Amino acid sequence: MSDFTLYLTLGLEHIADLQAYDHMLFIISLCAIFQLKDWRKLLLLVTAFTIGHSITLALAVLDLLIVDQDLVEKLIPITIIITCLSNVILALRKSVQTNVWLHYSFALFFGLIHGLGFANYLKSLLMGMVNLTIPLFSFNLGIEIGQLLIVAGYFLLYFFLTKVISIQHRNWVITVSAIIALISLNLVLN
Repeated sequence: MSDFTLYLTLGLEHIADLQAYDHMLFIISLCAIFQLKDWRKLLLLVTAFTIGHSITLALAVLDLLIVDQDLVEKLIPITIIITCLSNVILALRKSVQTNVWLHYSFALFFGLIHGLGFANYLKSLLMGMVNLTIPLFSFNLGIEIGQLLIVAGYFLLYFFLTKVISIQHRNWVITVSAIIALISLNLVLN
């Protein structure tokens, strides 16, 4: 197996790890405000998030950025809660139309924080490697593919519940965001 395939697989597995579900929660909280017709905007949003976490992941792996891991582990669920609160506020305004550039900025900024959460894991895998370009790129690509699979799964559920069972989008946004915020609050408190 080539280094590219190995690290691509590791990135995909890392995002799919149910023990590290905070990342899945964040991706779903990003999705919650969007409808199926907005899938292109959402893909760009997820990519903005990937760019953010790729930057800090690379900086941390190269030892150019060192941050207290306990602080990062508290900040990650806080970013999820902020995203969920933003979703609820937009839904309660009866206008879930979003300022896409504001969402992209938040996703990019929050991606910087989430990238630090991946850093120790990847750093331990890359110890002693001379060329980090391929492993970093393929690991991040694996994470991006995993995120897009989460988005696809989310929209399958969204489609079923909103079209088949007729849940209104506004109610869906509030419910999903509230559930994710409560789970994330538990992560902050523990």
